[in-house]
Amino acid sequence: MPRSRTTVTLAATAGALAAIVVWHPAEQLDPVRRAVGLGPERPLPAPSVVQRGGTFTWAMTQPGGDDPVGWDPCREIRYRVNPAGGPPGGGELIRRAIDRASAATGLAFVDEGETDDRPFPGGVKLFGRPDPVVIGWADAGEYADLAGQVAGVGGAVAERDTAGRLRFVSGGVVLDVEAFTATTVAQQPRVMEAIVLHEVAHVVGLGHVSEPMELMYADNTGQVELGPGDREGLARLGSLPCR
Repeated sequence: MPRSRTTVTLAATAGALAAIVVWHPAEQLDPVRRAVGLGPERPLPAPSVVQRGGTFTWAMTQPGGDDPVGWDPCREIRYRVNPAGGPPGGGELIRRAIDRASAATGLAFVDEGETDDRPFPGGVKLFGRPDPVVIGWADAGEYADLAGQVAGVGGAVAERDTAGRLRFVSGGVVLDVEAFTATTVAQQPRVMEAIVLHEVAHVVGLGHVSEPMELMYADNTGQVELGPGDREGLARLGSLPCR
């Protein structure tokens, strides 16, 4: 999402990372729990899905179909922030972007604090608790996808449930230290926040679109609000059934 221009035309994001498909044995009991009325409930209400006439795409679809892969809306999305290399006010940018993503999807995000972990360390664990989403800053020397005018990379990791469907359980966002400077954050806070929101939307499950009026357009020339397609796509991802 120009990384060094004051008029900023910031190139945003490579697409979502390829999913790693694993299986948690504990899910065998989920149908039984639901049958006796112990199924999960959403922490937040589902959003209203309104056809807005915009454009949206999915970062990943279910095998053999067009249905999107998303997060379980009855489970909180845990995330941690690695502040190393981040600009002053970077944590607040992330918090505001997360809040906007939550409002648009009805998905609950839980801030688990700071971490030394790096984004995209190798996927999810095969057993036990899925890894939290990790958000941090880096340069192209550490993440080649940040080369050129790319200001951020976001994506999610999926697992397969006992019914054979995929869902996201982990992910990450890495933001370019050359784009997120103290100057750009101070002078263009809404644009920089929009870049973070674009990456978080990749984590939630949206892909890039060819319509420049949508926030999920690959290049951001100043768009700071979610477009109609962004909003519809996020609402649909947040309205997927609980697993």
